Parts: sequence; C-alpha cells; structure tokens
Amino acid sequence: MHRARADLTAPAAPPSRAGTAFLYFTPLTLLVFFVLPNGFLLDIGTSFMLKNQVRATPEQIANFRLLTAVPVYLAFFFGLARDLWNPFGLRDRGFFMIFGAITAVLFLLMSTLTLSYWGLLFSMLAVMLSFGFVAAAARGLLALISQEQLMSGRLSALWNAVSSAPYVLGAFAAGLLALLTPAFTFRLVAVLSAAIAVYGLWKPRALFGHAYDLPVAQGAGLLGDLKRLVTHRAAYPAVLLVCLSQFSPGFNTPLQFYLANDLHAPDWVYGDFLGIQQAGYIPAAAVYAWLCTRFPLRTLLWGATLLWLPAAIPLLFIHSNASALWFAVPIGLANGFAFTAFWDLSMRSCPPGLQGALMMLVAGMYELAYRGGDFVGTQLYASSAAHGFTYCVVAATGTSALMFGVLRLIPREIVATADGERSPAVEREVLEEIATTSAVSARRRSF
Repeated sequence: MHRARADLTAPAAPPSRAGTAFLYFTPLTLLVFFVLPNGFLLDIGTSFMLKNQVRATPEQIANFRLLTAVPVYLAFFFGLARDLWNPFGLRDRGFFMIFGAITAVLFLLMSTLTLSYWGLLFSMLAVMLSFGFVAAAARGLLALISQEQLMSGRLSALWNAVSSAPYVLGAFAAGLLALLTPAFTFRLVAVLSAAIAVYGLWKPRALFGHAYDLPVAQGAGLLGDLKRLVTHRAAYPAVLLVCLSQFSPGFNTPLQFYLANDLHAPDWVYGDFLGIQQAGYIPAAAVYAWLCTRFPLRTLLWGATLLWLPAAIPLLFIHSNASALWFAVPIGLANGFAFTAFWDLSMRSCPPGLQGALMMLVAGMYELAYRGGDFVGTQLYASSAAHGFTYCVVAATGTSALMFGVLRLIPREIVATADGERSPAVEREVLEEIATTSAVSARRRSF
C-alpha cells in the first residue's frame, strides 16, 4: 500500500493546464453528484419510495436518512484509503473504474429486488460504502491538481457551481422524481455509475503526466501520514470554518415548519426556497473565480465571512410566500461565495499526499455539522411557540461570529497569495516535510 517515492527536486508546479482541468472536472463532478447516494436524485427518490411504496412513517424516513448517512460521517477513512492505496497502479482512475463498476452492479441488483424498508436500508448502506471510494478519489484528485496547478480557487468555484446543478434540479423537479418507479431510478443511477467507471479510462496527459510524481503528492505510509495530518496546523481552521458555516440552526427543518405552520405556506414554497438558494451558488462561484486571481485568499476569506455572518437574519423578515423566495436570493449568494472560499482554503491546506484524507474529513464534518445544526434548530424551534424560530436565527448568527476567531488561526503563508501565484514559503515547507518523512522512512527500512 505504500507509494513509490519520487524525485523531490521536481518543480513545484507544472505549466498551467487550466483549460484541461476545467474540461476534465466538469463532467466528473456532474456524474459524482448525480450518483451521490445522499445527493438529490437518490435522497429525494428513496424518500418517495419509502413514503409511497413502503408506506413508511415520517419517523422511519428520518431514521433511514440518519442511518444511511453514517458512512458520510466516516468519510475520512475513505480519503485515507485513497491516499494510501494504488489500485492496479492507476491511482484515482483505478478507484473510478473499480468502485464505479461495483456501484453500478449494486444498483442493478437493487432494481431486481422487492422493495422493503430494511432491504432498501441495507442496500443503500452498501452503495454508500462503495461510492465513498469514488467520492474520495474525485475530491482528492481535485485537491491534488489544484495544488499542483495553483488553481484551488478556480477549481473550488467550478466544483461548487457544477455540483449545485443537480441540487437545483432536484429542488424544482421533486414532483417528477415521485413519478419514477424504483426499478427505473436504480437502473438510471446504475448507468451513471457505469459512466464513472468508463470515465476512469480517460487520462489527459496535461493533468496526469506527472501528477503523482511532484512533491505535493508524496506521503509517508499509514503511521507517518496520520502523524503529519494531526500536526498539520493548516488543517484545523479549514475543518472548523466548514463546520461553523454549516451549523445553521435557522435553516432546514425549522424553516420548513416555520413556513408551513406559522405562515401556512404550501409545501412548494420551501422546495422553491431551497432551489433558489442553491442556484445562488452558481453566480457566486463565478464571481469568486474572477476575484480569486486578483486578490489573496486572506482577503476573500474575510470578505466571505463578513457576507455570511448576517445570512440567517433575513429569515426573520419572511412573512409571505413571495418574501421567502426573494430572501432566498441573497442568502444563496452569500452562502455560495463563502463556501467556495472555505473549500478553496481546504484544498490549499491539504498536507502533501493527504489530499483525500483532508478533503473527505471536511466532507464528513460538513455533513455532521449540517445534521447537527438541523437537530439543534429543531429543538430550539420547539422550545417556544412564540420565539422558537427567533432563537434559531440568533444561534445561527452567533455560530457564524465564531468564524472570525478561526480566521486568525490560519497560517499566513497559506492565504498570502492569489490563485495562480506561487508561494515560495509554502513550496519550501512542502519540500522540507517530504524530506523529513523520507529520512524517517529510510531509517525504518535500515532496521
């Protein structure tokens, strides 16, 4: 499982291949998020299966979502496996081919089984475990290329914009998903999973020619990598910012009940609010892609946090169906810009050879904070009939204020440059870290 060590005198970054990177990661991101088991297609699709075919109760559906999300909370281990394992010598492409094919087979089997609550639960858990390796390879590869090509900001913008499209479609087309039969849904996702497996055959030389030979791709084996990750100062602020941004008690279930119970709005208002909010990620990411090459990441992070701080406050001014949809626009833009900045920081903060581990740790903590914020928000909302929703908004705003303290923990050299600019300090630290781990590995082999 140990990777071969490369020449540590290799250049810090190859010539820019931004166009090839955009061309490669755009369809890959779409495929990953269309198949993602906790994404719009399967999350909404399985909820309708449970409701309409299995006749499950709301509590059973909530428990189903909670249990099937367990592999997401443990996403770090999929990322670590990606960093240490080199299937068939193909690295990330090997993960796409192997686990894309396995996921496709699992979905085909699911299309032939009689639908039941427990059968669907265990089947989705199996799919989550299989697809976790695909997600780890996609995110790890994205971070690796972003570091090598010095384009973490632009690739973060691309990832957030493209990944938003399936969620926007799901929010506005939820009713159509209810009309699909379970067998058709599973076969459709099986085809998309197979497409990921086939995608692994594509190896653009501009991206993969020396992708795994450069210093930022080198690791130190299981124990060495774990030690480096724990002692890597830049990892902690990146994870904390994502957690704090997603721990938003005022959104999700409390907002859904506020709209339905307090304002007596029809169900479609909440669905359209989510769709408009998610659609805001796309123009926000486009603006970020333009700004990130002109301003250092430090400036963008502070600006993004200032935008996100009051993002929950407009919820208090929602008093009609129209106002809910109008306020979804600025909330989506602020959230989209902020999360693109935080994802940019996460990719820059990955230790050498541990892109998969850190990116999947961020993804797992994202989901845990998201679910935790929803749980806390639900309790706050239920605590007071008159002021419960206000408590949710106050809690969300207070949590966001903590992000300013986290910003001060970020190592200065990580955020000192704009996208595309080289940082001699960062390059020097990478080479020193790899030289140290190589020396330790050499001493171990001598014994």
